[in-house]
Amino acid sequence: MASIPKDPSLDSTLKLFSEGYTFISDRCRRYGSDLFETRIMLTKAVCMVGAEAAEHFYRRDQFTRRYAMPRPSITLIQDFGSVMVMDGEDHRRRKQMFLSLMSPEALRRLADLTASHWRARTRRWATMDEVVLFHEAHVPLCGAICEWAGLSLEESEIEQRAREFEAMVEGTGSPGPRNWRGHLMRARTERWMRDIIRRIRAKDIRVPQGSAADVIASYRDMNGELLDVKVAAVELINVLRPTVANARFVTFIAMALHDNPQWRERLQASDDDLEPFVHEVRRFYPFIPFIGGRVLKEFEWRGYRFAKGTWVLMDLYGTNRDPRIWNDADAFRPERFRDRAIGSYEFIPQGGGDHSETHRCPGEWITIEQMKTITRLLTRETTYRVPEQDLAIDLGRMPALPESRFVMNDVRHVPRPA
Repeated sequence: MASIPKDPSLDSTLKLFSEGYTFISDRCRRYGSDLFETRIMLTKAVCMVGAEAAEHFYRRDQFTRRYAMPRPSITLIQDFGSVMVMDGEDHRRRKQMFLSLMSPEALRRLADLTASHWRARTRRWATMDEVVLFHEAHVPLCGAICEWAGLSLEESEIEQRAREFEAMVEGTGSPGPRNWRGHLMRARTERWMRDIIRRIRAKDIRVPQGSAADVIASYRDMNGELLDVKVAAVELINVLRPTVANARFVTFIAMALHDNPQWRERLQASDDDLEPFVHEVRRFYPFIPFIGGRVLKEFEWRGYRFAKGTWVLMDLYGTNRDPRIWNDADAFRPERFRDRAIGSYEFIPQGGGDHSETHRCPGEWITIEQMKTITRLLTRETTYRVPEQDLAIDLGRMPALPESRFVMNDVRHVPRPA
């Protein structure tokens, strides 16, 4: 068995948390290798980057997500008992439940709801001296996805749930107060959602047939049994929370438009470049840094034997910035998504491979549609000023954000001509 480079540190946990998104890719370049061995939290880990590594990592039934991330992160974003930590046929069957919600008609409806909630929130922003976009964007995204999922919420509750989802995602990347607050909010959300599932099943509340709330509450497992109330609640949260987390992508859309005003002009005039622009935002800006997995089936790659149970960290951010895949990788160039077909293991902001076969995020289409909708709204229906502020992104902070969270002044909704 061939050896692979080993990081000389006795333990790299502190370096991982201080370097964040660049921890894996910087070392791979330093060692001239797509993989290296290190220790995280005193446990051996193999770190990988690149399209070939992603192809192995997302190969059907080769890895499990169980016990592949620290417990404080798993309980915020992966959820024990959910589709995210299932394997094999159980995973694929549960995954189909989510994929059944992603019809073109359903995605169009979500785009319309997103626009409606965004416009309503924009009118409120017009009364504010200062709008912190990252913080504010959670609310219309939350309102849209809850209504789409079949949940009827008052405006005050939409705000409350938006803050709970925001805290969960913000707490995933670091120990300490952010993580503690995320768990506090998570517990509150789960109590709410368990009550919703019970009331749907008892017919105390009616939800639209075919909505996410209806499908999940009535879903039966391979034995014909309804999901446990706690598991069903977790799965409905898994529809809502990641969608509200798109507030981070909304912030990066605004940054891209601010830093590249020529693209604002192009997008105002036509939808031709809309999808390439959205994909480039997803590639260029930091969203998920890496994902963990444990080997289910032993395999070899580059002469190295990955034994069953080996802990592997797959670098998503580094692969999306890999100069071997992307010409001028550190430049913002949406046209690259028109120049050639992009492989399913080259562009992996939300996972790689086939959505129905691997752990690639089933809500990726939701992300794309919402980003396209909000890009249109920001370029064609919203006017605002961007005051002087600190827009530097600290890649050591996980999940990353511009320091100012993108501040806007004089926000106005400008209705489109009929």
